[in-house]
This record gives sequence, C-alpha cells and structure tokens, in this order.
Amino acid sequence: MTDPVYLVSEDDTLVPMRETPYEYEAELQGLLANHPELLLSTAEDAPELLLVKQEVGVPGDENEGDNFSLDHLFLDREGVPTLVEVKRSTDTRIRREVIGQMLDYAANAVAYWSIDRLRGMYTATCEKQGADPDEALANFLGNTVDPDMFWEKVKTNLQAGKVRLIFAADTIPNRLRRVVEFLNEQMDPAEVLAIEVRQFTGDGGVRMVAPRVIGQSAKAEQRKGAPDARRWNETEFMTELGQQHPTLVPVARNLLAWANNQRLYIWWGKGKHSGSFYPLLSTPGKNYQVFAVWTTGKIEVEFKYLKRYSAFIEGEGLWKFFHKLNALPGVQIPEDGIHRLPSIPLKVLMDEANYRQFIDAVEWVYQKLRQQ
Repeated sequence: MTDPVYLVSEDDTLVPMRETPYEYEAELQGLLANHPELLLSTAEDAPELLLVKQEVGVPGDENEGDNFSLDHLFLDREGVPTLVEVKRSTDTRIRREVIGQMLDYAANAVAYWSIDRLRGMYTATCEKQGADPDEALANFLGNTVDPDMFWEKVKTNLQAGKVRLIFAADTIPNRLRRVVEFLNEQMDPAEVLAIEVRQFTGDGGVRMVAPRVIGQSAKAEQRKGAPDARRWNETEFMTELGQQHPTLVPVARNLLAWANNQRLYIWWGKGKHSGSFYPLLSTPGKNYQVFAVWTTGKIEVEFKYLKRYSAFIEGEGLWKFFHKLNALPGVQIPEDGIHRLPSIPLKVLMDEANYRQFIDAVEWVYQKLRQQ
C-alpha cells in the first residue's frame, strides 16, 4: 500500500487521490510525448526535450530495413539524442528483457541512423502536429543556436555514442533500478536513467502524476556532470558577455541591479558554453520565472512557463505582456511564441527609453504574480 495523497481544493477540503495503474501502455506513451518535461523534471538542471518522433524505426543491419521500434526519440538543446522505452509495471519484460532491448536500440541507432533521417523524422512530426519545423526548432533553441550547427551537434553526439537512454514506467522494479544505476556508472559518455511516472486519480475525474528520476547516483553524476557544464556566476557571466558582446555588459548589469532591488532571487544557469541568469520571484514552495538573460546577447521570455501560473492561465494577461514586448522597437515575437520561449535582442535595451519600457512590462508581470 502506498502512502495516502490528498489534493487540497479551493474550498480547503481534501480530495483523496488513489494510485492508479495506466490502463494501456499507449496512455503513458501519449502523456510523455505531449509532456516531455515529465521525463527529467525532477533532475537538477533538467534539459528541455524536443520530440523527434514516436514509434521510431531502428535498423538491425546496415543493409536491412527497420528491425526494431523505439517508443520515443527526443533531442535536448545540446543535441543529445534521448531514447525512451515505455513499459507498464505489469509487463514482465520490464524486469530483464527491456534492458537488452534498449541496448539493441542504442547500439544500432548510433551505427545506422543518419542525420538526414533524423531531420526527416522531425519534419514529419511537426507537419503532423500542424507546426512549422523551422519555427518550432528556433523557438526550442531560443534563437541562441544556429539550426544547422544544432544538427551538426546531433551528428557529433551520435558518432561519439553520447546518447541518453530512458526507461519509463509507472513503477520501476528494484531489479531494473539496480541495473540502471550500474549501467549509468559504467557507460560513458552515454547516460542511462529510469523514470517512474506514478498516476493518481480522484473523484470527479481529478488526475495527477508524480515523476521521479532513478539512476543518477552520486558516482555517476561526478563522472558525467563535471566536464560538460558549470554553474555560472556574476563574474564569469559578465566576462563571457564582454568577450562576445562588450557593448551589452552595462545593460546586463542594469538588469541584474534592478532584479536585486526588486528582491528577486537570481538563479544562475548551468551550461558548458552559454551562461544565463533568471530573476525569479521566490515564494514558499514555488519560484516564478519571467525572463532570462544569456551571454549570447539574448533575453529569453518565459511564456511557456508563465501560461501555467494562475495569474496568466486565462490567457488575457499573457497576451497583454506579449503586446507590451512587441511594442518595443526591433522586437517581433511571432504569435505562436506565446506558447514557447522566444528571445529578443538584448541590444534593444541599450536605448534608455526602450529599457524603461521593458522594465515597465516585466514589473507588471511580477506584480500580477505577487497578487495571485
């Protein structure tokens, strides 16, 4: 029996939630395809994932067709292919067979997938969703990386065997957990993880899910985390920005000083090449993100996350913020950017009037968040 879970309703009553198995494997597959953030949401500095394709064919030999079918293929912003295999805990294959299955997928994918094929998969997925592939990729990358360079990174990672293998299920058996932790410590540069996505249901159709990452042992994190990324700080951020865009350093310093005066919590990003800082409105149990400043000379607007906060969930406030930003000279955020993480040039704020206009816009957002 699992520990009881309760949802607190708006009228302060408790709604008991019962752990409920997924009726079909496809139910969990669809959930992860639509919400890839569940896969690594509890990991530190969790990377965002871009869906390349569901039900991905994997060749078994150079001169053969597809012998295997992988459940999901994603890419992160560093171009690391993320292979996901989904099983329900009631499927006996999750205890042993799934390990060999995934290693088969990874070995053959690294050997036989071409970058043209991956790009074709991604394009087909976007077209199926009614999205423009180029715009979707630009929004995912935040306009900080050239798309062709991104695909080159994907190619390089594949050739180097730098992939992420994820086993996803409602419950991860102890035997699978031990194997995953062992593989993650031994395999380099590949990463092996298991993701437990438990489902809870209550009366009236209320539903919630609770993801948990398994496999990131301290030893594995020490082996794999240190060389690839570092935690940025103010000195390193300003030095890097000064090397790339020296005229933008005063603007970044002004934004940082403004955030400190507003008593916002400054969260410094972690990355191998590009640094960032996020002025967060910190409240008990939650941090609210509105924008981020990058050493690439961009301001990333966090529409994707703002739309989840109660102050903006209706959409009217979100569009008001959208129009406030687009009123800035030199800013042209597309309408579908309101669902993503679009960027605006930091150089726009070199003009004092533009800087004040931007500050007025974001202060309006923080005020709305404080009042929710």
